Amino acid sequence: MAFIPNTDQERQEMLDRIGVKSFDELIKAIPESVRLKKDLDLPPRLSEYEIIKLMDSYASKNITATSHVCFMGGGSYDHFIPSIVGSIVERPEFKTAYTPYQAEVSQGTLQAMYEFQSMICAITGMDVANASLYDGGSALAEACFLANAHNRRTEFLYAGSINPHYRQVADTITAGKNYTFKEYKNADGTCNHAELAANISDKTAAVIVQQPNAYGNIEDVLEIEKIAHAHKALFVVIVNPISLGILEAPGNYNADIVIGEGQSLGIAMSYGGPYLGLFACKNELVRKIPGRLSGMTEDLDGKRGFVLTLQTREQQIKREKATSNICTNQGLYMLAATVYMATMGKEGIKEVAYQSMQKAHYLAKEIAKIPGFKLFNDKPFFNEFMVKTPVAASEIISEGTKAGFLAGIDTSRFSDCLQGLLIAVTEKRTKDEMDAYVEFLKKFAK
Repeated sequence: MAFIPNTDQERQEMLDRIGVKSFDELIKAIPESVRLKKDLDLPPRLSEYEIIKLMDSYASKNITATSHVCFMGGGSYDHFIPSIVGSIVERPEFKTAYTPYQAEVSQGTLQAMYEFQSMICAITGMDVANASLYDGGSALAEACFLANAHNRRTEFLYAGSINPHYRQVADTITAGKNYTFKEYKNADGTCNHAELAANISDKTAAVIVQQPNAYGNIEDVLEIEKIAHAHKALFVVIVNPISLGILEAPGNYNADIVIGEGQSLGIAMSYGGPYLGLFACKNELVRKIPGRLSGMTEDLDGKRGFVLTLQTREQQIKREKATSNICTNQGLYMLAATVYMATMGKEGIKEVAYQSMQKAHYLAKEIAKIPGFKLFNDKPFFNEFMVKTPVAASEIISEGTKAGFLAGIDTSRFSDCLQGLLIAVTEKRTKDEMDAYVEFLKKFAK
């Protein structure tokens, strides 16, 4: 934003024009208790070189997955990102590209969107995918909007534990819609099938499951699918896309909508964002899908071309009847994910998933040997697992930072979560790093 200096005379003319006598009268609605009573205590002005040094000194205080060995997960994972990803997304023709309304001058962006959609369909087993949403949380909210638009029902059932951040975002975005959210889970966080089956009704718009769930466990999605479709509710599955390298694709067990967080597809952790929302569905729901879809066609000369086939700029046309008011997408991170998936290929993503799973199980086995530490349950998991600890998880995390570890997530931060230490492992973790982490945890043994 440009700084435009105004003279006292110009300021008075503006006040006169809007009908107030003074600046104090203009802001009289602002309580005195929150007004600034004195000038800001700003440091002396600095040169560009001095500013760069100052900012570097601040940045060096950050704790990152580069400065520490990372065992944090919960929706954001420390996967390896091939250097080609950064090389491509930094190209100015992509980095500065805007909304591709004019297909004739946006072929590169539209092709990237088309390739991204095709790859997401391939790994999820779904018919159609959009060209991304903002993040996993907003994708969950959009799935609720689509389900409501499809069957006009307003009740949503969580089958097991859902990432609390996703739930909070969905609650915020859907506020005012009179939606009802209910959760059915066992004491260990996995889905309580009996309660789900007993409480689903003809008012249920969708049954939503996270696979793996918020605590890393694999849910019995085949049973949950039967319960959902027995009452003609939509079946929504939240996925970790890397896990689909070894887990069954949701399309193969009759999911209606598949959503997820795309951060693990070549996007840095970046202190929590911005990230990439994934959204795919069955073909019969395509007219209600949020966001943008790129399609491939031929021009009059028979040459391949790409067009913006569908877009939800519906607030201009349908207004309150619109399925969604999303009118943009995470274009640059969508491109990053496309480059990552193309670089890794089918076997590469499978290898990342396999290594993440095997290393996680090795670490879990070693931690379970430490007196006072215990796995939350014995159910199958992918690359993330919950541990009961002999001391507060917050203490372990605090001491871990000093020892060079991002030790995990203290789930007691969330009021409706089970309490423990949530640990994630990716293909980047070495045996030496995991063994050193186990030795660190032994300090808390009881």
